[in-house]
Amino acid sequence: MPRQTSPAPCFSLRHRVVLSLFAIAALGLTGCDEASRLPAEAGYGPQPNLPAPSPQRIPTVHVAQATGWPEGRQPVAAEGLSVQAFASGLQHPRWLLALPNGDVLVAETNAPPKPEDSKGIRGWFMQRAMKKAGSAGPSANRITLLRDADGDGRAETRMVLRDGLNSPFGMALVGSHLYVANTDAVVRLPFQPGQTRIEAPPEKVLDLPGGPLNHHWTKNLIASADGKRLYITVGSNSNIAENGMDKEEGRAAIWELDLGTKRHRLFATGLRNPNGMAWEGGRLWTVVNERDELGNDLVPDYLTSVQEGGFYGWPYSYWGRHVDERVQPQRPELVAHAIAPDYALGAHTASLGLVNAAGNRLSPAWSQGMFIGQHGSWNRKPRSGYKVVFIPFNDGKPAGAPVDVLTGFLSEAGEAHGRPVGVALDRQGALLVADDVGNVIWRVAGATPRSGAKAP
Repeated sequence: MPRQTSPAPCFSLRHRVVLSLFAIAALGLTGCDEASRLPAEAGYGPQPNLPAPSPQRIPTVHVAQATGWPEGRQPVAAEGLSVQAFASGLQHPRWLLALPNGDVLVAETNAPPKPEDSKGIRGWFMQRAMKKAGSAGPSANRITLLRDADGDGRAETRMVLRDGLNSPFGMALVGSHLYVANTDAVVRLPFQPGQTRIEAPPEKVLDLPGGPLNHHWTKNLIASADGKRLYITVGSNSNIAENGMDKEEGRAAIWELDLGTKRHRLFATGLRNPNGMAWEGGRLWTVVNERDELGNDLVPDYLTSVQEGGFYGWPYSYWGRHVDERVQPQRPELVAHAIAPDYALGAHTASLGLVNAAGNRLSPAWSQGMFIGQHGSWNRKPRSGYKVVFIPFNDGKPAGAPVDVLTGFLSEAGEAHGRPVGVALDRQGALLVADDVGNVIWRVAGATPRSGAKAP
């Protein structure tokens, strides 16, 4: 299997000057005034429009100010669907796990301290940008249990299942244990559905890359159908390995962990920042955030099946074998085997959440495909993402244009009332969406048809 082991890429004086200009331009968080030349839709589908790269001396910085939801406002559901708050008043809810008994677990979490990721002008800028985007607060470091006992679509019970964690994100129930992906380790806790509190200390199962430089801090996990293995996402420590490939050891990858033997390996590599995962037809799928600073229309985030031993290009190439000439020295022997993703999700959409639509009860029109939570861009004009979309499938593969499921997260003035992250299906077949700026879990269910976006 190709391994990302190479000398640290050499970055020219010009590139370092670019980074300084980037930070200087960001003092007002406005950035480059050049807008996209392509509609957002051009970056979707199995064969997206990939214009020539346009490395920016002053990259686009177009952060949507996070405001939360005004009284009486909420997202807009597609025609034939309804939306209501399943739970509100949470603290930066990011990820969801629906349990067999109907309870829903929410990871209330944010980035851990990353002192090495905050140094210099660029680090200072990124802190300012994240604060404006609503992602700079302290982490609650807890998993909260929500229970809708009367089935009205609103959780009337809320309890802290376990606190004292370390920026928890992904969760999976396997047998009598709840596995949690902290930012630096996979841990497990004894747990049975119906339980409302875990007092036992977390048991470490596997160390993950973390530390003082922990750029993409979110770690997700999913269990195999037989419960014998976990698959774990680990994002890169940079945009294009500018910190050196030695800082990327074990990163930009999906790990496989055998729960019986505790042995682990890199299952797939070259995935800059994989997040959501789902199963379809026995194959693992993931959504990946691609690189920045090549212009408004590059590089599209994507949804792809994950091949065992596959290499997906990062940092040397994107969308298969499109070489990123900013990275030196190159690895042509790796690029020659780089796999092109299955389906593009638009440039800079920050696609994070992913769930297979199988089993939902919205309507038969939404029965085959994937629901994806798009957190939204910070460096594209006009903005992209900030919605939940549905990608229809046929014969186990994406087939057709994306369909908006939940929109309205951006105000007319370009402020972010909310930003969707994790998505899940509850026991009643409704779609749950974690909104980490609105601090709400939204619930999308079937309704009488009305005007709005149409179902596929």
